[in-house]
Amino acid sequence: MVPALSPSRASDFKQCPLLYRFRAVDKLPAPPSPAAARGTLVHAVLERLFDLPAEQRTPAAAAELVGPQWERLVQEEPELAEMIAGDEKRTVESWFGEANALIETWFGLEDPTRLEPAERELYVETDVDGLVLRGYVDRLDVAPDGAMRVVDYKTGRSPSELFEGKALFQMKFYALVLWRLRGEIPRLLQLVYLGNGEVVRYSPDEHDLLSLERNLKAVWQAIERAATTGDWRPKTSKLCDWCDYREFCPAWGGTPPPLPEGATQIALDPGVSGQVVPADD
Repeated sequence: MVPALSPSRASDFKQCPLLYRFRAVDKLPAPPSPAAARGTLVHAVLERLFDLPAEQRTPAAAAELVGPQWERLVQEEPELAEMIAGDEKRTVESWFGEANALIETWFGLEDPTRLEPAERELYVETDVDGLVLRGYVDRLDVAPDGAMRVVDYKTGRSPSELFEGKALFQMKFYALVLWRLRGEIPRLLQLVYLGNGEVVRYSPDEHDLLSLERNLKAVWQAIERAATTGDWRPKTSKLCDWCDYREFCPAWGGTPPPLPEGATQIALDPGVSGQVVPADD
């Protein structure tokens, strides 16, 4: 069993150890979320758009990709179609309209005819003193001089200072992995918020990434203790208002399900969080 951590699962544990348990150990399904599904759809369209020659990467071409990409997602997760069908406020047409509005905002922030990403949906993995760090990067741009820019699309609005650290934590995580893989620190981390058309840029340095590395090791040690003792105590905060698992949380009068067989091993290898965009994106 190789210890492994993704930015989403590390963030879960830092937010609330019980949340980590529910997602990584119990693997409790979260109800389909329109925000999450819309984010996944927009990400898919922006990824596929770069398959086209530069001069063909237009808003109209992106709009034509929405339908086929949605059909692909529904084939993989049929409950997405049921989610839209059961929503009195939405039709498929209005759903596509929501996605197109976000995509049009992106065209006002970046010009895809002048971009040639080095990688899209790039899986990255590295070993740090026996701990595997891994995840998916939305887009990696590499300049002629080798400088790297890590780009992440967010389909929500740019967060307040209370939540900004969580988004930067994810980006610094990717920067650390790329540094360890390629021997060079990414020059720029770029968060593109399509909900309100804002771009947040951050330039990491060695001090940033070494500090994060120490933090991740400490998080992993805490996960190991929780897995060994079975003590996944909840940590309440304002974020509880958005939690999908409050009905199972003792802090809110709920009862967690029994730990599954092999819970310790499962906890220590939660895997990559997949490509489903969290609802708060």
